[in-house]
Amino acid sequence: MALVYGEVTIVVDEQDDLFYTRAALQAHRPGEGRITVQPTPAGGSPAALAHDMLYALGKRLAPGPNSPDVWLDSVNAAWLAAAAWGVAMGVRHVVVLRAHLLTIRRIDQLLAWRESTGAQLTLLWQKTPRRLPPALARMGRHISGRDQFEALLAEPGPIPARPSFPPAPPMAGPATVAVAVAAGQSPAQQPRETRTASLRPGRPAHPCTSAMATAQLVHAVPALEIASEEAAALAVLAHPLIAGALSVLAFTQVGLGSLRFTRDLDITGDVSAIKLHGVGHRHCPLHAVPAWARPLLAGARAHHRLTAHPPEDGVFTPVLVAEARHLRAHAGRLPRLDLSLPAGALVP
Repeated sequence: MALVYGEVTIVVDEQDDLFYTRAALQAHRPGEGRITVQPTPAGGSPAALAHDMLYALGKRLAPGPNSPDVWLDSVNAAWLAAAAWGVAMGVRHVVVLRAHLLTIRRIDQLLAWRESTGAQLTLLWQKTPRRLPPALARMGRHISGRDQFEALLAEPGPIPARPSFPPAPPMAGPATVAVAVAAGQSPAQQPRETRTASLRPGRPAHPCTSAMATAQLVHAVPALEIASEEAAALAVLAHPLIAGALSVLAFTQVGLGSLRFTRDLDITGDVSAIKLHGVGHRHCPLHAVPAWARPLLAGARAHHRLTAHPPEDGVFTPVLVAEARHLRAHAGRLPRLDLSLPAGALVP
């Protein structure tokens, strides 16, 4: 039997039928926007379920008592990271096994996560429905049977599998003219196609213009290549801001301080280019984002937007405090990336 509550479904499996567990595990296909979460038995950490969610999303927390991921022991930080990855990866449907073992608090966390991501949530309740908590028990449309459960798993979710990140609202002012003037062009005299073709990669643009406006006139600097193993190591980092920041350092080989002023506005809507800023904004090059890094920067942007920051705020600011301790620690664990993070690098 399954009780469908809008976008929340409770599948009641009193007999603990192995069929439902197998079907849920086989439905785990992150590339198709559907994941299956297996809660850690007797997980005592307040953030344990958020960590299980991150694991299902393909993310791995660094182990050890001095782990650079220790700040994800915070419930709010861990669930925010899980929500950002869920949005960036286009997760549409989350199935949670053995939900009857979860506390009321963790069920509330799951429901809050669903609200922030817009994903569909299915809970396998392998106990009598009389034990359902009030937050779930008071909702009551029913479906039942194996066929219905399989059909539920096969349904497309409520959001696209690959969401588009629309560009942030442009800042006030004649942005297009400012870009052209900074690039040494005359927008009144040249058509857009001619102006674009005449520019060299990476030429500076006005600091108040967005990456989208800059990309209309300036060719992006090509991304530096890194080994596939290095890209894979970055892809599994649990915190979106750390994964995004280290990926930028890897494919640009700029200094850490170049991330200090990177705004939401500095990432194009399709996450194909990012604009970085130099000292006094005298040199603000546009860099192409390689395909492997786009999901990581999408995660960083989603994290930024879920915290309701305005588009002018620095995306990576939270990981650049305290001498970027967490960022440096992760970079130290990935020596093959050859990231140079000197002590004074927070000042570009």
